[in-house]
Amino acid sequence: MAAAMRGIMEVMLGVILVGFVDHVRLSVQLKSSHPLHGVVDRINGEGGPYIGLVMAYPTEEAVLVDSGLFVPSSDLPWVDLSGRRFNIGRIREVDVIYVMTGEQTLNAGITVQILIDVFDIKGIVHYGTAGSANDSLSIGDVSVPKYVAFTGSWKWKEFHSEEEGLPELKFGAYNLPATGDNLLAKIEFTPEEVYYSNGKPMEEVFWLPVEPKWFNLSSQLVDLELQQCINETNCLPETPKVVHGLRASTADIFLDNAAYRKYLFSKFNVSTVDEESSAVLMTSITNGVPCIVFRGVSDLAGAATGQKLTSGLLSSSSLSSLAAVNALIVAAEFIGLSGTASLKQEQ
Repeated sequence: MAAAMRGIMEVMLGVILVGFVDHVRLSVQLKSSHPLHGVVDRINGEGGPYIGLVMAYPTEEAVLVDSGLFVPSSDLPWVDLSGRRFNIGRIREVDVIYVMTGEQTLNAGITVQILIDVFDIKGIVHYGTAGSANDSLSIGDVSVPKYVAFTGSWKWKEFHSEEEGLPELKFGAYNLPATGDNLLAKIEFTPEEVYYSNGKPMEEVFWLPVEPKWFNLSSQLVDLELQQCINETNCLPETPKVVHGLRASTADIFLDNAAYRKYLFSKFNVSTVDEESSAVLMTSITNGVPCIVFRGVSDLAGAATGQKLTSGLLSSSSLSSLAAVNALIVAAEFIGLSGTASLKQEQ
């Protein structure tokens, strides 16, 4: 009898301790002296765990607002932290906090880290526009990459330096009208240092993997119907499609150069280029939080502006909006698929 009572007491104590630890974890995300400490406690206590939905540009946020897919919380619809607005609500009956990161990797990484540190986040969904480096992709298509690389980390080599084992770009190979020597010499692409929250040692990685369970789940979206027309008279010549399993690249560079686009595709088999995805993905991986990326093709990187449509020409801003709409359609459908299931990344 005494042993049984001891067992019951141990179980009860364990439950109390788990609850206490969870409460402490959610309460220390902001300093107790922070004016929004209590607000964040309410957000984490009354909802979640949340999907963190992140985008970079105002156009990408605007299509979300206009879509009506995001239903703001009637209690606490938003909170401002570190100059960013974190919007609390639901998409497809799933608790979501969305935030616009701002452009390029530094802004993206900082924003995702704040999101994960402050709120009870079970995963990150990132959507936005991208340039295409793959001629088989068309304007309006949405790529769901399996791997993303940061292709903006280089070693700039000396003129006539010996070749190394890592991928290199020789500027002289693209001299016009003929190839030859170039005093800029060449750059050698380098991997990123990835740190982990689970005690694993730092690892040098070139290709960052999307969380496998989420990537497999997203395969159900390949037949999703996407938007083809901007209005009744301006439509893309082909119906956009969801393309699953390609490779993407990120750099703090707006790519508007056909030669470099072709180089990235031929050397790395990169299909889309953007300025944020690898930072969003790396920050998520470092924190042990699953992450997936959806990028809508808005332009052929390095091609002439404007896209031939069934009726006239459409501006680059309209194409960007259409690409953002399609990326959002896929992201929202994925959030609905994820539901409230536990999708914590396997350690």
